[in-house]
Amino acid sequence: MSATRDVRGLVRALRAAHLHDASRAKLLQLACERIRAWGAPFTSVYAYMLEGDALVLEAHAGRATEHVRIPVGTGVCGTAVATGRDQNIPDVTTIENYLACNLDTRSELVVLIRRGATILGQLDVDSDVPAGFSDGEHGAVKQVADALAVLL
Repeated sequence: MSATRDVRGLVRALRAAHLHDASRAKLLQLACERIRAWGAPFTSVYAYMLEGDALVLEAHAGRATEHVRIPVGTGVCGTAVATGRDQNIPDVTTIENYLACNLDTRSELVVLIRRGATILGQLDVDSDVPAGFSDGEHGAVKQVADALAVLL
Protein backbone atom coordinates (compact mmCIF):
# COMPACT_ATOMS: atom_id res chain seq x y z
CA MET A 1 0.00 0.00 0.00
CA SER A 2 1.28 3.45 -0.83
CA ALA A 3 2.43 5.49 2.15
CA THR A 4 0.82 8.59 0.73
CA ARG A 5 -2.53 6.81 0.46
CA ASP A 6 -2.58 5.45 4.02
CA VAL A 7 -1.00 8.28 6.03
CA ARG A 8 -4.37 9.95 6.63
CA GLY A 9 -5.80 6.66 7.87
CA LEU A 10 -2.90 6.23 10.27
CA VAL A 11 -3.25 9.78 11.61
CA ARG A 12 -7.00 9.16 12.12
CA ALA A 13 -6.22 5.89 13.92
CA LEU A 14 -3.73 7.64 16.22
CA ARG A 15 -6.26 10.37 17.05
CA ALA A 16 -8.97 7.79 17.74
CA ALA A 17 -6.65 5.79 19.99
CA HIS A 18 -5.73 8.98 21.85
CA LEU A 19 -9.42 9.79 22.38
CA HIS A 20 -9.77 6.34 23.94
CA ASP A 21 -6.93 7.14 26.37
CA ALA A 22 -4.27 4.98 24.68
CA SER A 23 -0.94 5.23 26.46
CA ARG A 24 2.15 6.77 24.88
CA ALA A 25 3.54 3.25 24.40
CA LYS A 26 0.40 2.14 22.55
CA LEU A 27 0.38 5.21 20.29
CA LEU A 28 4.03 4.70 19.39
CA GLN A 29 3.50 0.97 18.77
CA LEU A 30 0.49 1.70 16.55
CA ALA A 31 2.54 4.18 14.52
CA CYS A 32 5.42 1.71 14.08
CA GLU A 33 3.18 -1.18 13.07
CA ARG A 34 1.10 0.81 10.61
CA ILE A 35 4.13 2.46 8.93
CA ARG A 36 5.80 -0.93 8.52
CA ALA A 37 2.54 -2.30 7.07
CA TRP A 38 2.91 0.17 4.19
CA GLY A 39 5.38 -2.38 2.80
CA ALA A 40 8.57 -1.77 0.86
CA PRO A 41 10.70 0.24 1.32
CA PHE A 42 9.68 0.19 5.03
CA THR A 43 11.51 -2.82 6.53
CA SER A 44 11.63 -1.89 10.22
CA VAL A 45 10.32 1.07 12.20
CA TYR A 46 11.58 2.20 15.61
CA ALA A 47 10.20 4.90 17.93
CA TYR A 48 12.83 6.47 20.15
CA MET A 49 11.98 9.10 22.74
CA LEU A 50 14.48 11.61 24.07
CA GLU A 51 15.41 11.20 27.73
CA GLY A 52 18.11 13.64 28.78
CA ASP A 53 21.08 13.13 26.46
CA ALA A 54 19.95 9.78 25.02
CA LEU A 55 17.28 8.32 22.77
CA VAL A 56 15.42 5.39 24.35
CA LEU A 57 13.62 2.77 22.26
CA GLU A 58 9.95 2.64 23.27
CA ALA A 59 8.33 0.75 20.38
CA HIS A 60 9.22 -1.02 17.15
CA ALA A 61 7.84 -3.11 14.32
CA GLY A 62 10.02 -5.37 12.23
CA ARG A 63 13.46 -6.57 13.20
CA ALA A 64 14.57 -6.30 16.80
CA THR A 65 17.56 -4.10 17.60
CA GLU A 66 20.20 -4.15 20.30
CA HIS A 67 20.29 -0.34 20.17
CA VAL A 68 17.79 0.41 22.91
CA ARG A 69 19.63 3.53 24.09
CA ILE A 70 21.49 5.86 21.69
CA PRO A 71 23.51 8.85 22.89
CA VAL A 72 22.69 12.16 21.20
CA GLY A 73 25.27 12.71 18.45
CA THR A 74 25.86 8.99 17.81
CA GLY A 75 24.75 7.33 14.59
CA VAL A 76 22.06 8.62 12.26
CA CYS A 77 19.48 8.78 15.08
CA GLY A 78 21.72 10.73 17.44
CA THR A 79 22.84 13.03 14.62
CA ALA A 80 19.23 13.94 13.84
CA VAL A 81 18.74 15.17 17.41
CA ALA A 82 22.14 16.87 17.63
CA THR A 83 21.54 18.82 14.42
CA GLY A 84 17.78 19.26 14.87
CA ARG A 85 17.21 17.94 11.33
CA ASP A 86 15.60 14.86 9.84
CA GLN A 87 18.05 12.47 8.20
CA ASN A 88 17.46 10.65 4.90
CA ILE A 89 20.49 8.44 4.29
CA PRO A 90 20.41 6.71 0.87
CA ASP A 91 23.46 4.53 1.62
CA VAL A 92 24.20 3.72 5.26
CA THR A 93 27.64 2.35 4.37
CA THR A 94 28.81 5.93 3.73
CA ILE A 95 28.13 7.00 7.34
CA GLU A 96 31.23 6.75 9.52
CA ASN A 97 29.44 6.45 12.87
CA TYR A 98 26.50 4.36 11.59
CA LEU A 99 24.89 2.03 14.15
CA ALA A 100 23.65 -1.02 12.24
CA CYS A 101 20.41 -2.48 13.57
CA ASN A 102 20.70 -5.17 10.91
CA LEU A 103 23.30 -6.05 8.29
CA ASP A 104 20.65 -6.08 5.54
CA THR A 105 19.75 -2.40 6.06
CA ARG A 106 20.83 -0.25 3.11
CA SER A 107 19.10 3.10 3.73
CA GLU A 108 17.63 4.89 6.72
CA LEU A 109 15.12 7.68 7.35
CA VAL A 110 14.95 9.46 10.71
CA VAL A 111 12.10 11.92 11.28
CA LEU A 112 12.01 14.00 14.44
CA ILE A 113 8.93 14.15 16.63
CA ARG A 114 8.98 17.76 17.74
CA ARG A 115 6.67 20.21 19.41
CA GLY A 116 7.86 23.60 18.22
CA ALA A 117 11.59 23.75 18.90
CA THR A 118 11.41 20.92 21.46
CA ILE A 119 12.47 17.50 20.20
CA LEU A 120 10.44 14.77 21.90
CA GLY A 121 11.83 11.81 19.98
CA GLN A 122 11.91 10.32 16.51
CA LEU A 123 10.66 7.71 14.11
CA ASP A 124 13.58 5.72 12.67
CA VAL A 125 12.82 3.72 9.53
CA ASP A 126 15.18 1.18 7.99
CA SER A 127 15.03 -0.18 4.45
CA ASP A 128 16.78 -3.07 2.75
CA VAL A 129 16.58 -1.02 -0.47
CA PRO A 130 19.39 1.41 -1.35
CA ALA A 131 18.06 5.00 -1.56
CA GLY A 132 14.76 3.63 -0.29
CA PHE A 133 13.11 6.85 0.83
CA SER A 134 11.80 9.49 -1.55
CA ASP A 135 10.46 12.89 -0.55
CA GLY A 136 7.01 11.26 -0.59
CA GLU A 137 7.91 8.65 2.02
CA HIS A 138 9.70 11.28 4.08
CA GLY A 139 6.62 13.51 3.95
CA ALA A 140 4.30 10.67 4.95
CA VAL A 141 6.42 9.74 8.00
CA LYS A 142 6.69 13.44 8.90
CA GLN A 143 2.89 13.72 8.97
CA VAL A 144 2.78 10.81 11.43
CA ALA A 145 5.56 12.34 13.56
CA ASP A 146 3.72 15.68 13.58
CA ALA A 147 0.52 13.98 14.71
CA LEU A 148 2.39 12.15 17.47
CA ALA A 149 3.93 15.44 18.64
CA VAL A 150 0.43 16.74 19.38
CA LEU A 151 -0.88 13.51 20.93
CA LEU A 152 2.03 12.51 23.20
